[in-house]
Amino acid sequence: MERTLEIVRDEALVCTKCRLAGGRTQVVFGVGNPRADLMFIGEAPGFHEDKQGEPFVGAAGQLLTKMLGDIGLQRSDVYICNVLKCRPPGNRDPMPDEIESCKPWLKEQIHLIDPHVIATLGNFSTQLLLGKKVGISKVRGQRFDWRGRILIPTFHPAAILRAGSAGLQMQQMEQDFLMIRKTLDEAPAPAEDPGEQLGFFQ
Repeated sequence: MERTLEIVRDEALVCTKCRLAGGRTQVVFGVGNPRADLMFIGEAPGFHEDKQGEPFVGAAGQLLTKMLGDIGLQRSDVYICNVLKCRPPGNRDPMPDEIESCKPWLKEQIHLIDPHVIATLGNFSTQLLLGKKVGISKVRGQRFDWRGRILIPTFHPAAILRAGSAGLQMQQMEQDFLMIRKTLDEAPAPAEDPGEQLGFFQ
């Protein structure tokens, strides 16, 4: 049977591959346009996401929605997901084995959605896709050639809220979103089969 996003989602909704399955309210798989040219990858669901089953629905999600609107996009135009599909207790950082357990879901999401541009939000998704320990402040706003796509890291909206929405980080994130918009308008389709571009998962 051909794999589809719906099949993958149905399987993820009953996943018990790591300890997080025992404490979740529900799996937060992802939401948005299944053929989106732009895909956002965050860290993990929070309290509101765990309750509603949708990523970025709390205050951080409201900020993300606003910033999308500022570059002429709606949530329905893009695809939004997280590295982890279940909420870590107390919103703690993801653990390495939890990230490892969730990798196959993210791999299939990227393969099936086939975006031109991927925007990683925060340290965890950025480090996972780039395959190295880098701080988001060092790499934000840069364009990386990633498996025939363009990857642009930026801050996680929750970090912006903690730092204060009138601060330097907010200005930098606004610049990053303008870069995302510009890159999205310019980006050609990936040249290679996306199934062969995911070596960071191996």
